[in-house]
Amino acid sequence: MSSEQQVIEITLEQTSDFEFRVRFDDTSIPDLMTDEAPPLGQGHGPNPSRMLAAAVANCLSASLLFALRKYKNDPQHLAAHARATLERNEHGRWRVARIGVELKMDSVEADLSHLDRALAQFEDFCIVTQSVRQGIPVDVSVRDGQGTLLHEVAKSMA
Repeated sequence: MSSEQQVIEITLEQTSDFEFRVRFDDTSIPDLMTDEAPPLGQGHGPNPSRMLAAAVANCLSASLLFALRKYKNDPQHLAAHARATLERNEHGRWRVARIGVELKMDSVEADLSHLDRALAQFEDFCIVTQSVRQGIPVDVSVRDGQGTLLHEVAKSMA
């Protein structure tokens, strides 16, 4: 791995039906429980679509905060509302078709210096949003209980 690369690892473990425990490897972050919404699961935790929307909203919020603070601004309190729209694709499968995020800060425009610069650049600081917008290749492999490789797909961007 080069110095221009970082790796983040997580481990998922099924606890029951569609419920999984997410462990954030090599951190002290507490485990997170995820679950599908009814009728598949029980809704005991966020499902992957909700986590994706949360990741985009969280990343944009942190990026806006960073950009504002870069110019010595205090946005006071930041909040975000995300809306993920799910649609069926041509094969009838549900997909996240769009994510909308509204960011709101308590401070007012007149109290913020270089706001135009901060707003022009904050989205570019957001790792998650910019990655989702570009599309991310996902490599997938499936192994059985003996470690036998049953399925492997490496996806690259066209």
